[in-house]
Parts: sequence; C-alpha cells; structure tokens
Amino acid sequence: MRGERRGVLRLAPVPDDPGVLGELADIATSLAHELAAVSPGTDVYRVARRSQRLTLAAEMQWDLLPGRSRVRASFSLAGQLEPAYAVRGDSFDWSDDGQRLWLSTVNGSGEGVAASLLTSLATHALRNARRAGLGLGDQAALADQAIYDEYRGKRHLSVLLMELDLRSGAMTVVDAGSPRLVLLRRGEVTEQPLEAQFPLGMFEATDYHEQTFTLERGDRLFVVSDGVVEAARQNVRYGETALDRFLRRTGPMEPLDAVRSLIGDLRTFVAGDLVDDAVVVCLDWTGPQS
Repeated sequence: MRGERRGVLRLAPVPDDPGVLGELADIATSLAHELAAVSPGTDVYRVARRSQRLTLAAEMQWDLLPGRSRVRASFSLAGQLEPAYAVRGDSFDWSDDGQRLWLSTVNGSGEGVAASLLTSLATHALRNARRAGLGLGDQAALADQAIYDEYRGKRHLSVLLMELDLRSGAMTVVDAGSPRLVLLRRGEVTEQPLEAQFPLGMFEATDYHEQTFTLERGDRLFVVSDGVVEAARQNVRYGETALDRFLRRTGPMEPLDAVRSLIGDLRTFVAGDLVDDAVVVCLDWTGPQS
C-alpha cells in the first residue's frame, strides 16, 4: 500500500491459471488497504505480527513510527529500527505533501521508558512545528526548547532533519548532532559533509542553521545511527569501512530490501540481537515527474 508492505497472502494449492495471479495481486492490495484502515481500532493484527512481548519502551517507540516504507511518484523511502522488542530511543519520522518530503532521524539517549519519553517529546514537538508550516531551523529550535524546558539541559538527543523539494531535488538539512548521512551516487559512497550543531535540549534558546545541497536523479541517501557503526562482536566494531562496502552493494535493491539487508548483515556480524539501538533509513530520489 503506497510502498508499505503489510504482509504475505498465501494460498494452497497454487492456482494453475496465470491470469489468476493478477487477480490475487489486486485482492492482496485491497486487503492491505483494509488492514491499514481497521488497524488503529484493533490489536488483532499487531499481536499477530509479534513473536514475543515488547518492552513498554519498545511499544512506545513503535507507535511513533510512520511505517516501514513509502513509495511515491518521485521518491522511494524505507526505514528499519532494531532490535525490535527492546529499543531504547532511536527513531525516525517522515511526511510528504506531493511537493516536499520531510524526514527526521533521531539518535536517542538513555534506556527504557525514560529514553522513549524523550524521543516521544522530540518527535511530537517536531511534528507540531512541521504542521505549523515552520522551516527546518525553526522546527529544530522549537523541539530544542521543548526538551530544554522539560529537562533543563540534563537530557538531550541528536536529530537529523531533512526537507527535500521533490520538483528540484534541493535538499535542506539541519544537523543537530545527528546520525551519519551517506550518499550513494553512481556506485560511489561518500559521507555528506554537514555543519554539526548542538543536540536538541542541550542549551536554552539555541539557534539552528539550515544548509542545502542538490540531489541528482537516481541518488540514494542512507541515514544510519551510531548503533550501526558501533555494533561490535568480541570488541571488533562493524565500522565505517564495512558499512560503506555493504551500502555500495545495495545499489540494485529497493530501499526496503536495502535497509533489511543491512540490518541482517549487522545481526550476522554480532551473531544475534544488537545490544544498542540501530536505525537505518534509505531514500531514493527518482527525479521530478512530468
């Protein structure tokens, strides 16, 4: 449903008529829309997806997420958060209106419910500012003030704010102590240089400055939190080199498959669940549509 994968429709026996498969695809799409419509009013489908109970903090975190993927005429977007059942504070959010796409990625701090409350406050403050039509710098300033008013500088968190003009490819960014932003262009991986600014909530009345750069048609951006690069096994870090090498291999993949594959590679590297939160967001800009 608009790029969001809701599940798998499985039938037995497999129909012999090839034409039936097209009908089944239409049925699956209709079913996905129905699931999206009814899910806010029931726990049935949420519970069915789980293999174990979530921690309270994870329950709060997952309810903040906008989905796992989104596909529109000029972009394709996906994100994933791990570990699924005991996350601490990392998160992501997005929204689009047909002309612009907004994306925020949070590199949280702390543990348990306290971390989730901090991330929730930041996410809702950013949404409130975005829905009021404020620019990225003012969005960051409003969220910064909300966090400072609540914690008086004792708690803070890192956020990367991005706004993409879907007609021109112009990207506006505010880096508030953010996760890593990586560009994959024509098979080459480079870290996008950003102006590092204070994390949200560290000081009172911080001013945040926007910077811009332009995407080219076919560019892919990855945003990765510290939990990706810092993932370790027997004191050996996953590291930037392994990350860049893997990102280069994701070129042929759709964004959702790219983020799932990277998380899978991390889990293989650490031989199990990740200890720290890890967020991966992948954005493809396919160019303005005529």
